[in-house]
Parts: sequence; C-alpha cells; structure tokens
Amino acid sequence: MREILNQADVDYQERDTLPSRDALTFSNGFYAYCSALFIDIRDSSKLPDKHTRPVLARMYRAFVSEMVAVFASFSRCREVNLVGDCVWAVYNTPSTDDIDEVFTVAALASSMINVFNKELTNKGFTNISVGIGMSYGRALMVKAGYEGSGMNDVVYMGDVVNEAAKLAANVSKTHNDKRLMVSDVFRGNLNDQNKTLLTWNSTRRCWNGYVVRMDVDEWTTENY
Repeated sequence: MREILNQADVDYQERDTLPSRDALTFSNGFYAYCSALFIDIRDSSKLPDKHTRPVLARMYRAFVSEMVAVFASFSRCREVNLVGDCVWAVYNTPSTDDIDEVFTVAALASSMINVFNKELTNKGFTNISVGIGMSYGRALMVKAGYEGSGMNDVVYMGDVVNEAAKLAANVSKTHNDKRLMVSDVFRGNLNDQNKTLLTWNSTRRCWNGYVVRMDVDEWTTENY
C-alpha cells in the first residue's frame, strides 16, 4: 500500500495518443486525449416486474453481445468494458476524422437498438430504451490490480469518462432528452454534416439528437 502511495508523479507521462497496454506497469501511467462512448439501458430497474430472470438474462446477454460487437467494430477502439447493463468504450482519436467515426459507431448502435426492439417484440418481450453518451478529453490510463497475482486490468480515469457516462444517464429523463447526447467539445470536433444532426439541450448543457444509420434503418423497415 505504502509503495503505491509513495510513487512519484513523474511516472505519469503526457502522450499525444493512448499507448499500448504493454507500456503500462504497476508504477506508471499515461495522460492522453481520447473519446469515450457509453450506452446503457434506461429504467432497467422496472424490467424485473415484467419478465422472469431467465428472460432478463437472455435480453441482457443479447444487448451486451450486440453492443460490444458494434463498439469494437472501429479499429481505433482501445477498450470495451461492462458495468451492469452499461457498455462503454474508449477510442484513440488523434484526428477529427476519428471522432466522426466514433459518432458513426454511436449511430450504428442506435440503429441496432431499433433492430433489437423488433426482435424483442417478436418474442413478446418488453422493448428497451437506451441512453448514448459521448465525450472527448484527456484520460489517465493506469494498470491496477494486485501485482504478481494475474488479477489486473487497465483503468481509465478523468472527466472524459465521467462526462460520457453522465450524458448517457441523462437520456429519457424528460421528453426533451434525445437518445444520443454529446459534450460541447465532442460536437465541436465533428464535421459540418454531423453537427447538423444535433441540437442544443439547455437543461443538460450538451448537444443531443436521435441519430441512426439510415441504411440499417431502411433494412429494418424492409425486414420487420
């Protein structure tokens, strides 16, 4: 405990991009700019009142499986993590084109939720509502765990992660809260076309919108 607490701040370095996991030890860390993307099921606490636990287990497994596949589809994805019914990812986004690509991943996730709800309807299950949050900023990347035990993981800390999580959690609290919310900085790095898809939410102090992949939505309309 003391050994960790006595580590020097100089061991935490600034980087332009997220380094490889292999560069991490139990005594260093890296500050780098990146993008965070969160999606979670809204009002999930009400689902146990409507379905048995085995049904809920299948629903959660299907949701998590699909979202992990979508989030990991972009080559800049560095980590995909699970927290309860929330799936979140960290992306190495050194250029604005990369940030636009993360936005496209979020739009695909939004469309796949529409497909998922069609499947749930066909099974007689309750549809789900989700919140999607995105942010861009600096994160501290560290390796945490018990050295020598094999029990460890990479942890990302900072406002970029906290902000994206909060934005996703704010979705659907009022009728004015759209499915997808992004921070002001994230939106400022999008191309002009993507910016037009978002409107300012004065209550949440962020940009939001209902954004989907049109080709996927067209396929969904034709096949369901």
